[in-house]
Amino acid sequence: MTEKTAGTLPEAKAGEQSAGPSAATEFERLYRANVDAVTAYFARRSADPQLVADLTADTFVAVITGFESFDPRKGTARAWLFGIAGHVYASHCAAYTQQQTKLQRLAGRRDLSPDQVEELLERIDAERAGSGLLAELARLPERDRAVIDLVDLAGLRPKEAAAALGLTPGTVRMRLMRARSRLRQQSGRSARGAPPSERVSDQVAYAGSRHNHQPDQG
Repeated sequence: MTEKTAGTLPEAKAGEQSAGPSAATEFERLYRANVDAVTAYFARRSADPQLVADLTADTFVAVITGFESFDPRKGTARAWLFGIAGHVYASHCAAYTQQQTKLQRLAGRRDLSPDQVEELLERIDAERAGSGLLAELARLPERDRAVIDLVDLAGLRPKEAAAALGLTPGTVRMRLMRARSRLRQQSGRSARGAPPSERVSDQVAYAGSRHNHQPDQG
């Protein structure tokens, strides 16, 4: 999602905008620095461009309405943001399971323009490899899968992933090593004879390499 689709973000109510101008500036900086990564996070989880836009919008609405609760002593703003994104997606899944999502979305969604739909479809297509990788990662325990997703796919540093998941950095590093090891073993069993680029462990390495030089945000 770029600035073209940023217009789909619902505005916070006047009563919720209690932060001063400096907080608004900080929010805009956080939004511009991370909107593409958050969109990609949801694009790996859904092929519906409207849903990707809605979840991204919901995440940043939650960020701006709860901005005063951010405590930099507990981690970076990016880690806090992805923690919120995880909660937004978990809430969506729970609502979907209870067959309430459709009514909730119809009440407040803003229809996308054809250009916005096309742009998000391109984003979803670009994240197709990541979606396939998530399917492979489904074989891992949830606690190991979460650290691979945030560190190797979303590009967070282990310390940031720890803050987003409510874990210690040491625990995240241990789970990351364990998950990567399991993926290598899994890849060796399921992809013998396949080109290296098709192996799960190499897909993880490639996905992670895209973020290796990403500067720390927040």
